[in-house]
Amino acid sequence: MRSHYCGQLNETLVDQTVTVCGWVHRRRDHGGVIFLDMRDREGIAQFVVDPDTAEAFANADRARGEYVLRITGRVRLRPEGTQNPNMPTGMIEVLAKDVEVLNTAATPPFQLDEHGKVGEEVRLKHRYIDLRRPDMIEKLRLRSRISHNVRAFLENQGFLDIETPVLTRATPEGARDYLVPSRTHAGNFFALPQSPQLFKQLLMVAGFDRYYQIAKCFRDEDLRADRQPEFTQIDIEASFVEENDIMAITELMIRQLFKDVLEVELPVFPQMTWHDAMQRYGSDKPDLRIPLELTDVDDLMQQVDFKVFSGPASAEDGRVAALKVPGGATLSRKEIDEYTKFVGIYGAKGLAWIKVNERAKGLEGLQSPIVKFMEDVVEELLDRVDAKDGDIIFFGADKARIVNEAIGALRVKLGADLNLYTQAWSPLWVIDFPMFEADDNGRLSPLHHPFTAPACSPEELKANPAGALSRAYDMVLNGTELGGGSIRIHDQAMQSSVFDILGIGEEEAREKFGFLLDALQYGAPPHGGLAFGLDRLVMLMVGANTIREVIAFPKTQSAACLMTDAPGEVSPEQLKDLNIRLRQKAKAETAGE
Repeated sequence: MRSHYCGQLNETLVDQTVTVCGWVHRRRDHGGVIFLDMRDREGIAQFVVDPDTAEAFANADRARGEYVLRITGRVRLRPEGTQNPNMPTGMIEVLAKDVEVLNTAATPPFQLDEHGKVGEEVRLKHRYIDLRRPDMIEKLRLRSRISHNVRAFLENQGFLDIETPVLTRATPEGARDYLVPSRTHAGNFFALPQSPQLFKQLLMVAGFDRYYQIAKCFRDEDLRADRQPEFTQIDIEASFVEENDIMAITELMIRQLFKDVLEVELPVFPQMTWHDAMQRYGSDKPDLRIPLELTDVDDLMQQVDFKVFSGPASAEDGRVAALKVPGGATLSRKEIDEYTKFVGIYGAKGLAWIKVNERAKGLEGLQSPIVKFMEDVVEELLDRVDAKDGDIIFFGADKARIVNEAIGALRVKLGADLNLYTQAWSPLWVIDFPMFEADDNGRLSPLHHPFTAPACSPEELKANPAGALSRAYDMVLNGTELGGGSIRIHDQAMQSSVFDILGIGEEEAREKFGFLLDALQYGAPPHGGLAFGLDRLVMLMVGANTIREVIAFPKTQSAACLMTDAPGEVSPEQLKDLNIRLRQKAKAETAGE
């Protein structure tokens, strides 16, 4: 129906006849001559309709915003003084000779160039309108380029694109499963995959030594800016590899992707241990663009007569950390109070601070409500953090977990608020993760998942599970975890040892993972892989603030689709087919919510 897209029209087509199809972006009537700005996925072009062409003029006259038109006309240069060099089609216009209204349109719920004036709920309710915006089109276009680039790279490296099931069985992988009732097996349920983890390991056992998939994954967990109930994963697995093999090939893939799509040359990725990342930045995904670090001061604070500090400093699970902010002494008391509220989100009971106004004056040159409690150690403290005049030092004192989360988050917030970024892109690998983490009751759970290989023998693992490291690695970019992976357990004895430590008995292990344990008996090769969050990757590359901006039809923070009103009720007949009966009380409570 068309010869060109609107955005493809330019000076090379002058005096040629073209036909385009698109939406009316703007209509202007200039004293009997109608100007139509037409829009499609490639851009906007200007069309001029004279009264000389009666039928075309009549159709243009009744056209309104978002009407769908088909226009045929001759390309010509715009008159001198009306050209727009900032617009790809700004040097030309099309003199229309035929205008056909393909469809009318109701007044849209918001104007595309005024989307910022309406809430996100309105935009998500009418997502098909929101997606017409040029910036949304560009985000999804870039997403398509990224997917294509990744596929081409992996295909060239000998990886095979293999699909794995979406209807599978529930297995514990760290989040709640989305369950699907079975009609043919009454009382039983499928689960939507949290990842293709077990199936890709089975593909390695089957001998497909290089696998990849751009896979849909599903997790019923609390949402945030970089989480959705369904998300897309670039899943990669290979056999006869070690950590450095997987890290090298995936780092090359990401560096090539940035070069091809953004024309950005990423540096070789540095490596940092999990322990160093937590000690220096309070996070296992540190944003290295921010030149602020946490400094341990436990040994100093054990000496002070201030239980808020000396208590955590002396506790086995406690920590006192200092965060120096160069030039931060200019922060007002109101701003400090706001930061105190902010760290409270992460469980911190307060935020102590010292302003270094004139260090040469000793205690008189310091401003702080706590400095009187640490007179004997204050000079050594200032030396340790290398404090200069005009700096401010913040402190976190509590359980190490709370200090890391609170002061680590404060570091990131200060970096953004004070624009402390030193570079545009800062990637790294985080390695040597603990194998397990303990809850408040001391019960161990896998830091990643129970199929991650430990970096020790089964005997060493059983002797000291809490101190064991794993063969896991995460790729981090600008404070966001792009992807995580590990070398997997390929030996049945090691897998059984891990299950024992996690309190998964033989019967439970057979019930939940019997097919994997069986497969490990039949010549499973050493293997490992990595999974990237495609949505997060695209979010970073387009400069969006949330992955909802780079997903065509996302869910809200409450895991609902405003456009389709999903999730929704189903008919009694459907429930009967599935042998499901809803309790009236639960149904009423749900309706009330």
